[in-house]
Amino acid sequence: MKLEREITPTVKETQAQPESKSVPNWIMMLLAVSCGIIVANLYYAQTLVGPISTAMGLSPGSAGLIVTLTQVGYVLGLLFIVPLSDIIENRRLTVAALIMVVGALVAATLAPNSLIFLTASLLIGLGSVAAQILVPYATYLASEHQRGRVVGNVMSGLLLGIMFARPLASFITDLWGWQAVFTLSAVLITLLTILLSHALPKRKPVPTMNYGQLLGSLATLLKATPILRRRAIYQACLFGAFSLFWTVVPLRLAGHYHLSQQGIALFALAGVAGAVAAPIAGRLADKGLSHLMSGLAIAIALLAFVVTYIFQSTSNTALILLVLVAILLDMGVSGSLVLGQRAIYSLGNETRGRLNGLFMAIFFVGGAIGSFIGAWSYAYGGWTLTVLLGMSLPILAMLYYFTEKRTA
Repeated sequence: MKLEREITPTVKETQAQPESKSVPNWIMMLLAVSCGIIVANLYYAQTLVGPISTAMGLSPGSAGLIVTLTQVGYVLGLLFIVPLSDIIENRRLTVAALIMVVGALVAATLAPNSLIFLTASLLIGLGSVAAQILVPYATYLASEHQRGRVVGNVMSGLLLGIMFARPLASFITDLWGWQAVFTLSAVLITLLTILLSHALPKRKPVPTMNYGQLLGSLATLLKATPILRRRAIYQACLFGAFSLFWTVVPLRLAGHYHLSQQGIALFALAGVAGAVAAPIAGRLADKGLSHLMSGLAIAIALLAFVVTYIFQSTSNTALILLVLVAILLDMGVSGSLVLGQRAIYSLGNETRGRLNGLFMAIFFVGGAIGSFIGAWSYAYGGWTLTVLLGMSLPILAMLYYFTEKRTA
């Protein structure tokens, strides 16, 4: 069947990837750091929704677009750029995407109005898919027995970038204003682009189809790959809850706990502890515990919202518990992400870029919906409605988890 030929690695790819090889530590470290720096661009604005929306004249109900459009751009990049990693030399593709990010960051810094800023936000998300070219690139270098460890370590870098982005953005904004966040990121991405263009080994896949056929194969892959569908739905629900929480909680902290940008930064810094779940989940998945750990990750995310719903006062105790909620939610989401990526990366080398693009696109759709719903519900229904909507997402994931009859 045609599908089997697409999923099965070509002889050339298989020979280039012997089971005995090991990923050099410096390459793993470079990829982890690079993914973290790149993907941070998706999250800088999450704790800056307040000051950016004020500067750009956006209403409270529209403020969520600042985060949502970046995620929409990321989804578009996952669907239309990441699949190119199956037919185009990966280093060159990564560099081209990063050049787009630099241009968009400069535009965001200089934006005179909301239209230009929101357009730049979309392009920042579009180019930041470079991180999702590098993650499957890392698994291409790894042998099967170390794939979970490699994914866990590289994803730890990516997740640390996500989690440090929020406090770093708040600290910088407190010192120099929100525009400085985008300026400094543009400089950092420029330096990273130069480094990767010289340091990364080339990885030229063996094309089996043209770009049109490649995009057309996405629907076929999604239909024929139940593991992909299941993992993507789990992650869409959890990431939707994650995005909802982190879009709204800075507004909650400023409005009800009267925290400054520096205080919000310290709160966001606590979420970094959640990244510890990524390498642990990867190692446990290598031991065949993916199914059990998936259920645990969903349960942890659900527990976070239950605690949030029960303790809604403005007391110091409630604030401390909110910090715990942030850590638990980040743990659940990061653990589930690594488990999902390890599962889909085991499906074949030729299709890995497309599988990863589909997986990430589906769950980022969940994230974009979560960001938008979070801003809307908080503006018109307050914290209680927002928490209830957030809680419903891991509940949906748990109900779907109970339909799973085998490890995936």
